Amino acid sequence: QAQLVESGGGLVQAGGSVKLSCAASGQISNTYAMAWFRQAPGKEREFVAVIVWNSETTYYADSVKGRFTISRDTAKSAAYLEMNRLNHEDTAVYYCASAPLRTPGTAFFPTRTAGYDSWGRGTQVTVSS
Repeated sequence: QAQLVESGGGLVQAGGSVKLSCAASGQISNTYAMAWFRQAPGKEREFVAVIVWNSETTYYADSVKGRFTISRDTAKSAAYLEMNRLNHEDTAVYYCASAPLRTPGTAFFPTRTAGYDSWGRGTQVTVSS
């Protein structure tokens, strides 16, 4: 499993931007995809975005499509989430997660937490009005 550490959260004004980073260490070579999830107080953890490590294929939740961009840097073993045009509904703890390589023929459901075997501890993003 990879060890993941998020950084870059903080307080940002509505309409502003912030970029989160996720530093990975450990079993990086076994990574199939990395994703960002978020969890607001009193709500379940929800999918935000995912990037397939080798192909850079990306997929986003509808709520962030067009505003957020996920990327990765293989040389640095890091993933990023650039968030623009933030609003109050984006306030949450943001978690980085990694999914291991799949057995051929095994389906991957990127929006489901069960598909990921490593998680960071999260970084708080608070959007002020």
